[in-house]
Amino acid sequence: MDYQEIIAGTLGKENTFGTCVGLIKPEHMSFARFSTDNTSGKMRGYVGEGRFTDDPLHTFGGAGVVEILNLQKLLHFICGRGYEHHVAASLSTVASAVYEASTLLSGMGHARPQS
Repeated sequence: MDYQEIIAGTLGKENTFGTCVGLIKPEHMSFARFSTDNTSGKMRGYVGEGRFTDDPLHTFGGAGVVEILNLQKLLHFICGRGYEHHVAASLSTVASAVYEASTLLSGMGHARPQS
């Protein structure tokens, strides 16, 4: 754990503690993004799976390189629908379960998990 380097200059370093620092270990993973559509008053999201690789990465904070099948198709979906660029990630293969649970939320507009 460390301070959040990007916003420390604005908020002060002492107000930004709690950032995970380091590279994520190579392993299969699931990702998800859920957000609200303020114009329709509904939730929407997408889920998928990939794999963190052991590729070197020279940056700061908590980071990792992910291999995702059909990444261009996923990026087209994300950008075409105006999703934010952050996702939640888990070192597990649970995209199908998260997708099924999300269908219980009424009005959810989402994409099927990628595998």
